[in-house]
Order: sequence, then structure tokens, then C-alpha cells
Amino acid sequence: MSLYQNLLLLTAISAFLSIASACSDGRCKLLDECSSDGDCEAGLYCFACQQGFSGSRCVRSTVTNQFKLLNNSLPFNKYAFLTTHNAYAIDGYPLHTPVPRVTFTNQEDMITDQLNNGARALMLDTYDFDGDVWMCHSFGGQCHDITAFGPAIDYLKEIEAFLSANTEEIVTLILEDYVGPNGLTKVFTDAGLMKYWFPVSNMPKNGEDWPLVSDMVANNQRLLVFTSIQSKEASEGIAYQWNYMVENQYGDGGMQAGSCPNRAESSGLDDKTKSLVLVNYFHSTSSKEKTCEDNSGDLINMLRTCYAAAGNRWSNFVAVDYYKRSEGGGPFQAVDTLNGKLLCGCDDIHACVAGSTSGACTP
Repeated sequence: MSLYQNLLLLTAISAFLSIASACSDGRCKLLDECSSDGDCEAGLYCFACQQGFSGSRCVRSTVTNQFKLLNNSLPFNKYAFLTTHNAYAIDGYPLHTPVPRVTFTNQEDMITDQLNNGARALMLDTYDFDGDVWMCHSFGGQCHDITAFGPAIDYLKEIEAFLSANTEEIVTLILEDYVGPNGLTKVFTDAGLMKYWFPVSNMPKNGEDWPLVSDMVANNQRLLVFTSIQSKEASEGIAYQWNYMVENQYGDGGMQAGSCPNRAESSGLDDKTKSLVLVNYFHSTSSKEKTCEDNSGDLINMLRTCYAAAGNRWSNFVAVDYYKRSEGGGPFQAVDTLNGKLLCGCDDIHACVAGSTSGACTP
């Protein structure tokens, strides 16, 4: 056999061995190359992020359930939760108006999928529109046919179905609220959500700890709703967000490395009379291409910056666009890091030793 034939044979054998050793059929691990979602292990999916790696690789698609992994016996403010920014603004959402929608989106999954994948806080923009309450982007401060997504009750019914089927889970709704008096009360009632309502009277007023998650579950008070309209706390029993939470600047102003300013409506991040901390990390105008990079190492770095700005407090909510897009662990790893820090002082919740005190970490 000639040298040329030997080289051809070796090349063929090498290619065969490479193909044979390539993972598939649900055996591909984090960052392994893949050709379809079915190649990846549970909790991963096949995704291409040109800014992070070549080709397609398995990246995370679900959150670690901190309650099931460790416990649900601590106050609510001792845990962190993945938050989807503009959770309603979904690619391909069915059209409910007579004209095509001309506006940007922020997510790719329906509300049910967001919740099933571990999102536990949803940021929603609610408007009076077409004689009802709708989810909508605004133009000139108003909802229009071209910026409307759909009636709020359709989204809220998905949330009700999730809470009904998952009796130990808690969902938080953070509303940018442009709805008139009693409109929200009516739509939440019509959606069957009032039976899960966490009452304002049970919320801490001066930075104290929240009730235990286990008690919230036992009492079936598993829906927290915050509004941006102050008067509704007294008139409708809907918590005014800024009485209980601090929040950094949203949009491009909240993405400057090394800086974590508060948004105008929020008191300073280091105001410890508010026991919940929300960190936003998304551009003013959403970009799928940028998001896989934004949702990775830069996000973790910002959480550390905001920890210092918040008086050495880790955030409870981390809000992102296109939550499944990342270079690997993404927002899911960010939430694992936050829960590790909050629950045991470790860099990852998987390093926490069950029942340990802070600082007891496994390798």
C-alpha cells in the first residue's frame, strides 16, 4: 500500500472514530457539540451563539429548583429567582388585532414554557386597551394595535394553570401598570388567581425578613403581585413595588461594567428598609444576537457589582431578555450562583451542603 493510500486510510479511520465518539441521543453534556436538542442531556438544548463558540453546542435551558435541592424553610427573601423581562412580548405570539404587530419582542417561549423552565418572576406591562386589560408595548404612552400582544387574561390563565399543577411553587409578577382603578382586580379575579394572592398585610414594611417559603406554600399564598401605581396598595391591595424592593437601572444604563445605579423610581440599592433586590440586565432595545453574550459572564460580573451597591446583598431577582440564550450556563447559572451565595455562602447552589451553615461548601 502506497504512502498516499495509507494517509487516506488513516484519515478515514480518524473521521470514523470522531463520529463514533461524538455524543448523541441525549448523552451530550454542557458545551458539547450537537446537531439537535435531542442530542443534549436533560436540562440542556442545542444552541448556536456566534459570539461565544463555533457551531452549535448544548447549553442550559432550565433552572435548578433550590427548594427541592436544599430546602424551602427560609424566608422568601433568602432565595433568588430567574425573572423574564417583558415576559409577554413573545416571538410569534398569536395576533389579536386587525393589523400586523410592529414592535420588538423580548422572549421566545410562551408563559407556560417560561414557568416550566424555572422562571419564577415575570415582568409584565399592563394597559387599558380595547375595553379590557392587555399586555402591550407602548407608543407615546399608549397601547396601539401595532404594539399590542394580547388580553391579559390569556397570560394570567397560563399562570393559574401552572400554580394549580405545581402546588409548592411561588410566582412573582412585577407590573408596569397603566390600568385604571379596579381593572387589575377584575382580571385577576376572572383568571382565578385571587385564591393564591399573597396579602399586602403580610409583607414586611421595614426591611424585615419575609414569611418562610414553607408557610407561604402551606397557606397557598403563592402569588406575589407588585404594581408601579402607589395608590393601588390602599385601594386594591396590590403591593406598591417600591415599598418593598430596590431595583437597578434598566436598559443600557444598567449595563455599564462596574456601575450599578438605581432606577429613578427606586430608592438607593443600599436602602435596607426594602428587603428584596432586583437586578436588570438587558439592553434598551432587545437584540437576540447580543443576548447570548450578555446573559453569560457579563451578567455574573454585574451581579457582583450590584451586590456591593446593595450594601453587600445578593439580588433576589435577575431579569433578562431571551432567557435561554447564553454561552453555556447563562441566567440559569447566574441564579445558581445567587442561591449558593444566599443559602450557604458558596459560589454555586450545588456546592451547598444540605443543612450546613454558611460557608460549608463541597468542592
